[in-house]
Amino acid sequence: MSLRYQINLRILISSLCILLLGGTIAIWQARNAVEKEVDSSINLAVQLITFGFSQVSPQRGAETDWLPQFNALQETRHLSIQLKTPSGEIISVAHKTQQPHHQETPPQWFIKLVEGQHPKAEHLITTLGGKQLTLIIQANPLDEITEVWEESLGFFSTVFLLTLFTFLAVNLAFNKALKSIAIIVDALKVIETGQYRQKLPDFSIQEYDSIAKAINHMTGELDAGQQENRALTQHSLAIQEDERQRLSQELHDELGQSLTAIKVMAATAERSQTGGRADIKPTTDAIISVCDHLMTVVRSMMHQLHPLVLTELGLKATMEDLLNHWAIRNPALKLTIDCPDEVDVLDPKITIQVFRIVQECLTNIVRHAQANEAMISLEIVQSSANGKALRLHVTDDGQGCAAEMIKTGFGLLGMRERINSLGGELTIQTGPQQGMSITANIPLP
Repeated sequence: MSLRYQINLRILISSLCILLLGGTIAIWQARNAVEKEVDSSINLAVQLITFGFSQVSPQRGAETDWLPQFNALQETRHLSIQLKTPSGEIISVAHKTQQPHHQETPPQWFIKLVEGQHPKAEHLITTLGGKQLTLIIQANPLDEITEVWEESLGFFSTVFLLTLFTFLAVNLAFNKALKSIAIIVDALKVIETGQYRQKLPDFSIQEYDSIAKAINHMTGELDAGQQENRALTQHSLAIQEDERQRLSQELHDELGQSLTAIKVMAATAERSQTGGRADIKPTTDAIISVCDHLMTVVRSMMHQLHPLVLTELGLKATMEDLLNHWAIRNPALKLTIDCPDEVDVLDPKITIQVFRIVQECLTNIVRHAQANEAMISLEIVQSSANGKALRLHVTDDGQGCAAEMIKTGFGLLGMRERINSLGGELTIQTGPQQGMSITANIPLP
């Protein structure tokens, strides 16, 4: 059910309730008005007739000569007047004047609702000559009901026009609002397809303008995130290709050449033995040296691909080994670590990501920070959701960088993506010549 239909239906129901209530009140007031008018006319007619007969002398004429003049009065239009002698003879009947032809007779249902009960009124009057007459007045309020009917028609016509005006005003107002909603819905359908650069226009209605600005801000953030993800994906693919190329080159240069050398030395040793020369010790020593070199190369490649010590000894020992590795290569950099033993029982998916984040942090510190000291701490804390979380904190006293430069570094983007994949949060605080502080909170299952 559309919003327009619901509002129009509610306006219609409200208007019908108003009409029903107003009609009930109007009929009740009309009934009271007719009764008061009829009662007033009867009382006035009795007083006037009584006064008139008391002033008519036998010398001036009969009673019937005076009654037509009274019957012509406007105040007697609701009445049917009869005079009856003590013997029961009707000496004069004054009927209600006829309605003007231009007035329309109200419908019977309205007459029945408004007319009420008006019994015949009888009054004894005495003429100036002492004659006793009975005055019979029967109310006939059709004229008054006709007037009330015309007033009611005016009332209901006014209510109908007001209702119609309300319908038109509401629909005109909602046409503009519904057009704004249609624009927003169409824009959301476009955004749903991934076109986050779709922007909504400004609206004159404040509420819709606030919604449009919120949607535009959201799409801006989504577009920025999409651009970052694309850049990070391209960077990751480039790193992957570089890593494959480097591994291929090392396999070709190191393993290939070393294996070729071993094969040549083995063939030389075989020929020496066949020729009767027994001095093959230099050859075996060379083979052993080449094999040791191969083992070193393979271990280095395996460590780069995946640190076996992480699986064998746990996260704490791996972190300490990583710091020792960097400390040996950079003696001017003071590295410290604070890591509890509880981290060794964490989920492997968490430990490998934490290790990679720390590895990236140390790489950035050595390459870019020009720091003298760096501190790494790991702790298990109580989270706000009645659970536990792993908090990683890495700080250095290096040169730092401007806040807007954080979004351009692929290393920091990669760390953020790793934390987000674990459902955690990454906070970076830095400034020119203020060092850098990286805090990651990772919820634990």
